[in-house]
Amino acid sequence: MKLKSVTLLCCLALAGWAQAQTNVVSTQMRPVEEAAKVRTIILNGAPDAVNFIPEDGNTYFTRMKAELGAAQGKVHATIALDGELAPVNQIGGLSDLDGLLKTLSANREFSPAAVALGKFGGKNQRFIPLMTNTFQMVANKKALQYLPKGANVNALTYDQLTAWGKAMKAATGESKIGFPAGPKGLMHRYFQASFYPSHTGGIVRTFKGADAEKGWASLRELWNYVNPRSTSYGFMEEPLKTGEVWVAFDHTARLLPTLMEKPADFVAFPAPAGAKGRGFMPVMVGMAIPKNAPDRAAAERVIDHMTKPATQALIMKEIGFFPVVKANLGELSPGIQLASDGMNAVFAAKDRVASQLPVHLGAKGGEFNKVYVDTFTRIVLRKEDIKTVLAEQGKVLNDLVQETGAPCWAPDISSNGRPCFVD
Repeated sequence: MKLKSVTLLCCLALAGWAQAQTNVVSTQMRPVEEAAKVRTIILNGAPDAVNFIPEDGNTYFTRMKAELGAAQGKVHATIALDGELAPVNQIGGLSDLDGLLKTLSANREFSPAAVALGKFGGKNQRFIPLMTNTFQMVANKKALQYLPKGANVNALTYDQLTAWGKAMKAATGESKIGFPAGPKGLMHRYFQASFYPSHTGGIVRTFKGADAEKGWASLRELWNYVNPRSTSYGFMEEPLKTGEVWVAFDHTARLLPTLMEKPADFVAFPAPAGAKGRGFMPVMVGMAIPKNAPDRAAAERVIDHMTKPATQALIMKEIGFFPVVKANLGELSPGIQLASDGMNAVFAAKDRVASQLPVHLGAKGGEFNKVYVDTFTRIVLRKEDIKTVLAEQGKVLNDLVQETGAPCWAPDISSNGRPCFVD
């Protein structure tokens, strides 16, 4: 009897999950504090009760594919990176949103570039742009006195970053540079956004070869001045706050709490440049409606709420993601302004090399990211032979590309629709 009661409660709970609220599955704003802000601040005033459901990016495609396999799904709307939405669109899982975009555009002005990305190169709008961001670096002002002579943080090179780290270690006896190389960190994005584009001009096709070998050798040298606890860091917020690290790379949203708490103590700036330029990754987040959403009207209402200028301003102030619609942000707090200035410097760099998020990899996105982290572990942490590691990991990368058929994306040279194999 007890088992029947539990089963009944379970079924009732699932029924409520599907019908009582507007269910929004999101790969973004997943950290506990951010998700709490979404539920209590960002969604405050939404016309319907919204169930905000964080989902890991590595399992997102599998979840959405399973949802789409049902006659009627339980997900009303979804928030994800353009690269995460692309494979869902490839399997025909996203609704056309041309009519919704037209309606929304009547009283708000979207970024044309952001709108274009929502078409995935086709004719129909498949996601409504929601917010944008990027990765950048932050330094404690205590570190600035150790900058190499003539160096400018907004135009830093990798050689200068290494010299900077060496000078800080000589002065303090500590390695003061930090990276989010822990299990929950975004180290894979560092390789895809900065390291590979800067040193090789690509991500996949240029994975091995002379440029890659030189880049990895330079990173191995830099790592002599990187805090050894970096392999446990998920977010650079705390190490920066405590002074354990003075110079760090991370996603803007993950750096924001530090900048907001101690804005007078830090500067924000682009990641360094290598031989091929200054790699960066403009991050675009969109909202889409699955083809089998249970209530399209409810989904459109929550998208309407999230893209209103006032909500866009809240997202900027509370989460640290930048608006995709023209919005009066008012007077920004010093920390938000600092993050904004850093992001603007990233986008304005004359030697910038834009890198897209990995696309067309479907459920293999996590395995793709792992190739770069495994390569780092073997070359930098274990000090294995660089050429050997790149050859072996390049084969793993090619196997993934062969399996997914993924064509090249920026900054790699186009493969004209063919799989993007390592050269």
